[in-house]
Amino acid sequence: MSTSSIHNRAIIVDGHCDTPYRLLRHNLHLGEHDPEAQLDLKSLRESGITASFFASYVPPFYAGRGAARFAYRVIELIHAEVQQQPDLLTFCNDSAGIRKAKDDGKIAIMIGVEGGHAIEDSLSILRDFYRLGARYLTLTHVNTNNWCDSSGDAGRHNGLTDFGREVVRTMNDLGMIVDISHVSDAAYYAALETTRVPVVATHSSCRALCRHPRNMTDEMLRDLAKNGGVCMINFFSAFLNDAVAQVIMNSQKRVKSESAGGTEEMPNDATDWDLYLEWFNTLGSPQATLDDAADHIFHAAEVAGIDHVGIGSDFDGVPALPTGLQTASGLPMLTARLLERGMSEGDVEKVLGGNFLRVFGEIEAGKRE
Repeated sequence: MSTSSIHNRAIIVDGHCDTPYRLLRHNLHLGEHDPEAQLDLKSLRESGITASFFASYVPPFYAGRGAARFAYRVIELIHAEVQQQPDLLTFCNDSAGIRKAKDDGKIAIMIGVEGGHAIEDSLSILRDFYRLGARYLTLTHVNTNNWCDSSGDAGRHNGLTDFGREVVRTMNDLGMIVDISHVSDAAYYAALETTRVPVVATHSSCRALCRHPRNMTDEMLRDLAKNGGVCMINFFSAFLNDAVAQVIMNSQKRVKSESAGGTEEMPNDATDWDLYLEWFNTLGSPQATLDDAADHIFHAAEVAGIDHVGIGSDFDGVPALPTGLQTASGLPMLTARLLERGMSEGDVEKVLGGNFLRVFGEIEAGKRE
């Protein structure tokens, strides 16, 4: 069977896409041209993606400054964008909806809230996000919040506070995915101790191949497999290629701004995205390749098992993507590379979305509302 037919047949789930924040910053719609876009309506169609989790990303700047209000604003934007394209897009909030979208030939748009500070230490707000369609919460971002330690910031809670554990239990009860991307190693293990259903790393890669604290160690991957969860590989060059990661981590330059912003790799700063892009481009760092992305998928499959690997692109949330994957339209090339390197058709379909669907179904089955 050809690569294109396998890619077209598969249910493909992208665990994390930051396009809504780009649309908000540039005052654009998904179907409008933006030279900065890594994902827009055209490339989304060309990607073959069945379901994409659009992030209601709340920059760390808003912690204690109206974070929930900002999250509501992005959630509203996501719903509005779906409503503008009824022939192509459909809003989805469960695993059955993903399968139906595939059957109907539509693209399912889902919501994940990124940054635990968005709930403003309120379980009521967490439940309200769920009511509005959010199906995961990333427990933190690059900032340690009042109840969860971040991999990009100093730890204050030995992982999770008692309230943080209550957040995890409440998400279990709702059938909401506990997203452990961005958390510190201690917070990761605290979440595993607390949860009674699988957890998901919606956009993280492998630390054994790229020594960045945002990535998961082999021990973490093995324990994720024991938990039944899935690690969805992030396409950011600095999470895939160690040379890129070292350039970033060794650089002492930090662009600071009081404007709303925040990025993957600027801990403790309220960073303006455009200034960050300018800073990143001055580094002259090497570029990751399509094979780097494939390396992380194969490594995670070897360590955790093929049933515990997925894809979480981070499109529009990072300043550099691998050669061949600079936009969502390059995703079929990744499928081709996995097949060329010997992954079976069935295993490729698992990685592209089958594993996530299984895990999401188990999380939904654990509801205790």
